[in-house]
Amino acid sequence: MLEMTREEFEELVAEALDRIPPELTRLMDNVAVFVEDEPPAEDPELLGLYEGTPLTERGEWYAGVLPDRITIYRGPTLRMCERDGGDREMVVEEVEITVVHEIAHHFGIDDERLHALGYG
Repeated sequence: MLEMTREEFEELVAEALDRIPPELTRLMDNVAVFVEDEPPAEDPELLGLYEGTPLTERGEWYAGVLPDRITIYRGPTLRMCERDGGDREMVVEEVEITVVHEIAHHFGIDDERLHALGYG
């Protein structure tokens, strides 16, 4: 298996977040990003997951709620990159794509549009 410690993977996620343009990160509201080793058993190849209420769906009622949650999964990302013959650089690229994909969900962009933009 392509080897990368949890700490190294977390650093890649942090670097991907740092590359998000500041004008977008300023608009992000009440969202936390986490790294987990494995996704839920019912979806073992899931690379990332957004859980929450997108900014486009928030209304007057949105107050006092827990933060939205973005989770990036280390295991399936490393396995996918290894299966595709990739190296560390491929992992860096895939982490960035996954982070952008999940943040886009926070902004209310659906999977269909993300696939059209190349973030599927």
